[in-house]
Amino acid sequence: MNITIYDVAREANVSMATVSRVVNGNPNVKPTTRKKVLATIERLGYRPNAVARGLASKKTTTVGAIIPDISNIFFSELARGIEDIATMYKYNIILSSSDQNKDKELQLINTMLEKQVDGILFMGGNITDEHTHQFKTSSVPIVLASTYDPTDTIPTVNIDYELAAYEATKHLIEKGHKQPALVASKTNTSVNVLKYNGYIRALKESNIEVNEDLIIKGVYAYQTGLTAVEELLALDEKPTAVFVTYDEIALGVIHGAQDMGLNVPDDLEVFGFDNTRLATMVRPTLTTIVQPTYDIGAVAMRLLTKYMNKEEVEDKNVVLPHRIEFRNSTLNN
Repeated sequence: MNITIYDVAREANVSMATVSRVVNGNPNVKPTTRKKVLATIERLGYRPNAVARGLASKKTTTVGAIIPDISNIFFSELARGIEDIATMYKYNIILSSSDQNKDKELQLINTMLEKQVDGILFMGGNITDEHTHQFKTSSVPIVLASTYDPTDTIPTVNIDYELAAYEATKHLIEKGHKQPALVASKTNTSVNVLKYNGYIRALKESNIEVNEDLIIKGVYAYQTGLTAVEELLALDEKPTAVFVTYDEIALGVIHGAQDMGLNVPDDLEVFGFDNTRLATMVRPTLTTIVQPTYDIGAVAMRLLTKYMNKEEVEDKNVVLPHRIEFRNSTLNN
């Protein structure tokens, strides 16, 4: 049987208002009464009804976080940043994976709103007109993390993905590689498009004619790297360097090259993107773009708290700095 506030009040011989004040930390309760109520709560095992309290205060102190895949190490690190800041500001998190499926994303947004969350953090693929409509008509604030809004109307936290990919590719070109190959995710998200654009910009700026055979796209998975390097090394003009838009795929490229008897980096230099924990677990360790994954989650959550608490927001589109971490998968850094 569920113990209610009425049961606590009856057992402690006080009013329900007094029990409510004790539960909510109101100082206007006599110490002896507070002690008696707390002892009764402990003895009966009473737990306040968060939904009922939320209806009364019009706040549930709950935030919905929608991410593409919780099993992906990138998003798990990002979620950690969200959770730590949420805990600091005394918010609970409802976390859901969308699998980057548009219909599921839209459904999850509605589900979060039905659960009366105070705000939503959204990490997804493409922001469609349907997404934008839901965001604009939402009754609570929404912040995007590691996700671009083409309408520039929803608050976001990102890095400059186009510039980061440009810098990685440019570095390989300046080291003498004719056209570094590109291994990327085939999912046509705004972030992936920006990375591709950065790669192409570096080639064109260096007057390198784009060879489409050196551009391979696949699913966001380790296996993509294995199969991609097989295709690249079967070409007549084999690449001597590869820029990979995700660390997990880059590990597949390294291992695939090693399985074929090549030495990384002597025969093939490999450059990743994200700087997840995987980058230091592989041998040789991975040179990669450092995307401050944890910070993106933490800053996005803090930005959301400002909107939820109606604090002043100076910049609704936060761009965090990135850098290159040189390790052993590239030469002469």
